[in-house]
Amino acid sequence: MTKEFIQPDESFDWEAYEQGATYTEISKEDLQKAYNQTLNQVNANEVVDGTVISMDKREVVVNIGYKSDGIVPISEFRYNPELKVGDKVEVFIESQEDKKGQLVLSHKKARANRSWDRVNEALEKEEIIKGFVKCRTKGGMIVDVFGIEAFLPGSQIDVKPIRDYDVFVNKTMEFKVVKINHEFKNVVVSHKALIEAELEAQKKDIIGKLEKGQVLEGTVKNITSYGVFIDLGGVDGLIHITDLSWGRINHPEEILQLDQKLNVVILDFDDDKKRIALGLKQLTPHPWAALDENLKVGDKVEGKIVVVADYGAFIEIAPGVEGLIHVSEMSWSQHLRTAQDFVKIGDQVEAVILTLDRDERKMSLGIKQLKEDPWLNIEAKYPIGSKHNAVVRNFTNFGVFVEIEEGVDGLIHISDLSWTKKIKHPSEFTQIGASIEIQVLEIDAENRRLSLGHKQLEENPWDVFETIFTNDSVHEGTIIELFDKGAVISLQYGVEGFATPKHLVKEDGSQAKIDEKLAFKVIEFNKDAKRIILSHSRIFEDAQKAATVTEETVATPASTEEKPKRTKKAKEEKVESAPAMEKTTLGDISGLAALKEEMDKKEKKEKKDKKDKKDKE
Repeated sequence: MTKEFIQPDESFDWEAYEQGATYTEISKEDLQKAYNQTLNQVNANEVVDGTVISMDKREVVVNIGYKSDGIVPISEFRYNPELKVGDKVEVFIESQEDKKGQLVLSHKKARANRSWDRVNEALEKEEIIKGFVKCRTKGGMIVDVFGIEAFLPGSQIDVKPIRDYDVFVNKTMEFKVVKINHEFKNVVVSHKALIEAELEAQKKDIIGKLEKGQVLEGTVKNITSYGVFIDLGGVDGLIHITDLSWGRINHPEEILQLDQKLNVVILDFDDDKKRIALGLKQLTPHPWAALDENLKVGDKVEGKIVVVADYGAFIEIAPGVEGLIHVSEMSWSQHLRTAQDFVKIGDQVEAVILTLDRDERKMSLGIKQLKEDPWLNIEAKYPIGSKHNAVVRNFTNFGVFVEIEEGVDGLIHISDLSWTKKIKHPSEFTQIGASIEIQVLEIDAENRRLSLGHKQLEENPWDVFETIFTNDSVHEGTIIELFDKGAVISLQYGVEGFATPKHLVKEDGSQAKIDEKLAFKVIEFNKDAKRIILSHSRIFEDAQKAATVTEETVATPASTEEKPKRTKKAKEEKVESAPAMEKTTLGDISGLAALKEEMDKKEKKEKKDKKDKKDKE
């Protein structure tokens, strides 16, 4: 087989090839220029559009028409999990070549470079944009929009209340820009605004067909303390807590739960405000209509206490049928108390029907009527003069209110507390809650009043005092109170007397002081008024008067005929003053005795001189 040899091109310049030249007619510069014309001209720090040509878990390769492709971390596309090969993306050229000759690109910086223009444009045109929910924050969520961290308030996520915010994290959602604060670079977005626009048309259609009394099916959307919001299919209505049940409930959660489907009746609606009032209890007959027709005043009923207030308590005898037990109907006791002293919420009690109005759907009940009225046989149980133990319930300025038994109260007047003590206020004598012995003085069954006494348990000591504290008698006493109008003096046997300021002057002219112990003369004793008026100054004043009378008798000359009369008169004065002298102090008695002895000597001397003169004659 003959081999065929191919002849080389005769025009090939072998010498030039050997020297390293590989081009013939076209120069290297021309070839480079032609190649460069097929590529884009790019500059650093410029934003250009590129095409995703490949991607993996870490990187995205982007072709921007340059001699080399750029690499962008896939984390910069977190907001767009739907990214795929062939998608157009904008990138920022950080550098034309790194150390490896690689084009350096950034999608994040490209977004940030144009973000404010894009956000403002979206607000102005009410454009629907996409954003990536990055995380939760106080009051809402943080959303990545064009590379800007925008705030999504919790109230703007959905038309329904959000129960779990975390389900939205790391999700891409559609939003509308609703507010921009250029000074603080704050952006607020809303997803709810998109939903509301769709629902608005539905609401108009539904509200246009609404009628009062119409029954619709709905779903429990939200539960609050004051009521339940029901979704009627794009329109919300409210069932107030009072329209949930004929019976009394504390919270709607007692009878309904979230997402529960139920039938409701339309009670009212407002075309302007788009508010719909719904009812649930109205779907069943009113309980008062089913109340036993034979039930009447005087009958006993049982029920549960559902409300307690100061003025009384409400008892539910059937769901939706309640009666009021006023606090005055809880006990026969007359003193002031509150319903909390007798019952509490949840108590099962028995009561008597006092009034019943089926038309007004009102009923009043009583508990005390289950017991006998303690005032029915009051005269037999507590006859006048009988003695009992009672409990102090209240004070007034004029006396003490006590309770002998539940429902039987009485008054001890302040003047009937003690025979001897001057009591200004009952709290000086006893205290609330204390036990005290009493005696029944008067009974007013018609007005349910008892007049009681405490001092009557003892004999009246003033009968004895009348024989001890006689007028002009002198007794030792201590000043226990001192004021402008006089002083109160404590005497023996626990009795007290009174002295005016002029009767408190001592012999040296000084005024008596509190806690000072002195002798006092009784100048007035009044058993009926239980009053003893005393005087300290009267003791030495009477002694001075007696001494003055005696001196005048001695110093005044008298004829023989006048002497017997004057002597008789002096004797009478001495006799009259004797009781007073006997009750004076020991010092005063000694002085008066010496004066009397001197007078007797003088009288004897006069008699002797008269006899001697007669004998001489």
